[in-house]
Amino acid sequence: MISRHDIQIRDPFVYLEDGIYYLYGTTDRDCWKGPAEGFDAYVSQDLESFMPPVRVFSPDQQFWGRENFWAPELHRYRQNYYLFASFKSPGCCRATSILKADSPLGPFRPWGDERVTPDDQECLDGTLHVDADGKPWLVYCHEWVQEGGGTICARMLRQDLSGATGEPLLLLRASDAAWTKRIRHSSGIQGHVTDGPFLYRGKKKLWMLWSSLSGNGYAAGLSFSVSGMIGGPWVHMDKPLYQGDGGHGMFFKDISGALKLALHAPNRTPFEQPHFISAEDRGDEIVLLHEEEEG
Repeated sequence: MISRHDIQIRDPFVYLEDGIYYLYGTTDRDCWKGPAEGFDAYVSQDLESFMPPVRVFSPDQQFWGRENFWAPELHRYRQNYYLFASFKSPGCCRATSILKADSPLGPFRPWGDERVTPDDQECLDGTLHVDADGKPWLVYCHEWVQEGGGTICARMLRQDLSGATGEPLLLLRASDAAWTKRIRHSSGIQGHVTDGPFLYRGKKKLWMLWSSLSGNGYAAGLSFSVSGMIGGPWVHMDKPLYQGDGGHGMFFKDISGALKLALHAPNRTPFEQPHFISAEDRGDEIVLLHEEEEG
């Protein structure tokens, strides 16, 4: 068994099925440069001790992505399992692709169109949202490193998730949130980071959890849809939910039904670890019950 404290992972995503937790995330030891290897998953019954990692996706020679395999999310949809993840290749914009399998442990294979984000935009961190009418949406970040980026957008997907339909819909700009910090890229572009959108339908509101840089480093904040629908308008909470040099989070319910926030911290390679923090949905706000990690 492997302790949670010994797992190096970014962008942790937890899926619970039949009393078993599956942990996915960015698992290449150096995810920033060089050829990418794939994605691993960890299995646990208590989120503290995990089985050795299982390789759930390895690219073949035909797969378009070559580097920066980031942020896989596991979604069950119509009895199949899908990984939404970010990939990069020389000469191509970073993009979200969808992988499909019959089991949470794969093996996952490319599904449908190669890329479901716009080909001319640097995009990352796509997530699945199914609206009240059963329509599937891709929610993703247009990266701040490209002019016009630093935003979170949505794009409708085909019913079988094999590709996107229609034009992107702008949901929010990171620059409009009071807690985000403007930074400068090596290219000279200045802007506000958007990372890791995750939608959670709470007791009263449709929430979006997302990450950026604050005055205290990497942080995760919340926005909510006034209409309760994907189109918003979206309103930012004044302060981050978490600002302890960690982020790219998601919400999940544990075996007891309690709400948890999963994120990685610190935001420095190779020291990233998964953290699971108890949270409470109070209707008009979501609060963390423990400032520090549990366990």
